[in-house]
This record gives sequence, structure tokens and C-alpha cells, in this order.
Amino acid sequence: MDQDSVHMVAASKVPMLKPGEYELWRMRMEQYIQMIDYSLWEVIENGNAPPITKVVEGVETTIAPTTAEEKAQRRLELKARSTLLMGIPNEHQLKFNSIKDAKSLLQAVEKRFGGNAATKKTQRNLLKQQYENFTASSSEVLDQTFDRLQKLISQLEIHGESISQEDVNQKFLRSLSPEWNTHTIVWRNKPEIDTLSLDDLYNNLKIYEPEVKGTSSSSTNTQNIAFVSSNNTSSTNGAVNTTHGATTASTQATTVNSTTIDNLSDAVICAFFASQPNSLQLDNEDLQQIHPDDLEEMDLRWQMAMLTMRARRFLKNT
Repeated sequence: MDQDSVHMVAASKVPMLKPGEYELWRMRMEQYIQMIDYSLWEVIENGNAPPITKVVEGVETTIAPTTAEEKAQRRLELKARSTLLMGIPNEHQLKFNSIKDAKSLLQAVEKRFGGNAATKKTQRNLLKQQYENFTASSSEVLDQTFDRLQKLISQLEIHGESISQEDVNQKFLRSLSPEWNTHTIVWRNKPEIDTLSLDDLYNNLKIYEPEVKGTSSSSTNTQNIAFVSSNNTSSTNGAVNTTHGATTASTQATTVNSTTIDNLSDAVICAFFASQPNSLQLDNEDLQQIHPDDLEEMDLRWQMAMLTMRARRFLKNT
């Protein structure tokens, strides 16, 4: 199969331009045309010698190329222009079909769909705001969070915004949900976080996902059991209150409150320890890398858990 036949077969899969996706379309079109024939993209980027024309009685006509080189250049120009037109939606064909050279055609498409300086600035600011507010959803798995952040970073790069590797890595770690805290605190303080690629950071965290998600489910189930227990106790005490009158009702209300707090304390303690499954796995090197503020936060959480346990015991005894 000759080159022309290959071009015709491949043209059936030409990338189609969609509103709001000009940058992506241009990138894919460049790859597509270079795959067909690299010289075609050179014609689009740098232009080609314009066809020779003459005016006869007020009518402009194009003079057909005569030399082999002129014919080859003319053929490249027509292929490049035709390929670009095939990637434009039907409703815009009439507007762009009048443009006769490939370089001017791409410039016109960019002006129409790529936006001017003002719209590009607005889009860039919107993407920067989305990056600043980026956070993982509680229902997302690690893959989904990583893919969303990666896409956002690529869009910013297309609009000329450069983000340091350290900032990208820290953004990814801080965006993860609280059940990842044990791992993110350690990774945020590792020396290699400044140069580690986002892909490597993702892969290092990926191995802990089954453990982290399992911990999250266990913590949720523990809290649900505590609330169910509280509801059942309240229902039982309510029935006793109806039988024994107002004085007994006051006593039972106190019992209900104590039991409820007791059960909730159990839930708080269980949830805390369930969220720290790897705390005993941190070696001395990891602890040395943790920022003092993060250590203080971990210490405060531990003290809160201990105070909750003491309060539970006190209420049980009284």
C-alpha cells in the first residue's frame, strides 16, 4: 500500500474538534498528522510557498505547478489542509473551507475555538483556583484522585502555568482523606519529596490502599454499632419510664445519658485506634522526619482518646 493509500485509511480516524477542547484537539491532531507524514505538520506550522496566481480580465486563477518540486509541495499543502478540515465539525465547514492554505486554516481555528488573551487568562485563573481547592472525595479511590489531579496539572501546563514538583506532591498528600494521615505525615517530611515524581508517589501510596480502606470501613462499622446500641438502650429505658412513673423516669433519663455517653466514648476510642493501624510500624528514622507540629497533633489526639476513656470509666462508676 503506497503512502497516499495509508493516508486515506488513517483519515477515517482523524481527531474531531469539540467545543472547549481546542488545546487537546491540537495536540492530538499534531500527533496524528506526524504519524501520517511528518512533512505535513511542517507545512502547517511553517507554511508553504503560496500557489502562483494570475489575473485575467479581473478574474484570479491559479497557475498549475509545472516542476516536480512544485507539484510535491502543492500535494503536501492540499493533504495538510484537507486533514485539518476533516477534523472540524460539519457546522463549521463552510466558514473554514474558504481558507486555502493549511497554516492560515489552523490559525483561524485557534482564534475561533482557542479563545483570545482575555478568555485564556480567565480559564487559567479558573484552573489555578481549582488546583488550590483540590481535595479528594470520601467516595473516591486513590486512582480517581490521582487521575483528577494529573488532568488538572496538564491543563495548567497547557495554559503556561508551571508548578514545582514539591508543590504537586504536597498538594496530592494534603488532598487525601483523613484515614491516610498516618502515611501522608511521614511522606510529607521525607527528603525525596522535593524531587520524587507524582507517579512514584502515587505508586508508593497505592500499596497501602487496601489497608487504609479496610481501616476506614472498620471504623465506620464500630461507630454504627455504638449508635445502634445507644438507640436500643434508649428504647428500653423509655418503656420502663412509662411503667414506673415520673420519679423513675428522671432516674432512667440519667441512666440513658450515661449509657449513651459510655457507648459514644467506646466509639470514639475505637475509631481513634482503628485510624492508627500503622503507628507501631513507624521506625525511628520515620519519626525523626515527622515535623514537630505533626507530632504535637498526634500527641493531642492520643491524649483526647485517653481522656475519653477516663470519662467513660468515671460515668460508669457514678
